[in-house]
Amino acid sequence: MAKYGKKASEKVEKAMHERKKGTLKSGRSGKKVTSKKQAIAIGLSEARKAEGKVPRKKSSSKKK
Repeated sequence: MAKYGKKASEKVEKAMHERKKGTLKSGRSGKKVTSKKQAIAIGLSEARKAEGKVPRKKSSSKKK
């Protein structure tokens, strides 16, 4: 069974193209994105919003 759906693939591909062109900007600060990892994260986030098949984000566990 596939971990990611088609929509996730399309969104990540679009984000990577935008990063390559230099037009991809991060959400809150609006700065230009240059890292591949950040571009992938933005693509997956958009896929989640569009209700694509994407696994849940791993939540950080708080240490006591």
